[in-house]
Amino acid sequence: MSKGQEFEIMKLVLDKFLWLGFIVMGWGMYQSLSQAEVMAGLWFMIAGAVLLLLFLIIIVKEYEVWA
Repeated sequence: MSKGQEFEIMKLVLDKFLWLGFIVMGWGMYQSLSQAEVMAGLWFMIAGAVLLLLFLIIIVKEYEVWA
């Protein structure tokens, strides 16, 4: 499989991870705004941010963006 084909597949996966991360963060924002306790939603927002950072690390490691 060529690098171009690998990158096209990775773009398809990237879209799903980005949606997942932002949905989790959005759910956390909703929880924070709809409940009296802000910490309930804050944990979801942190989890969404961790998902996005994890995927960033995978992309940099896999495609050696910085090298």
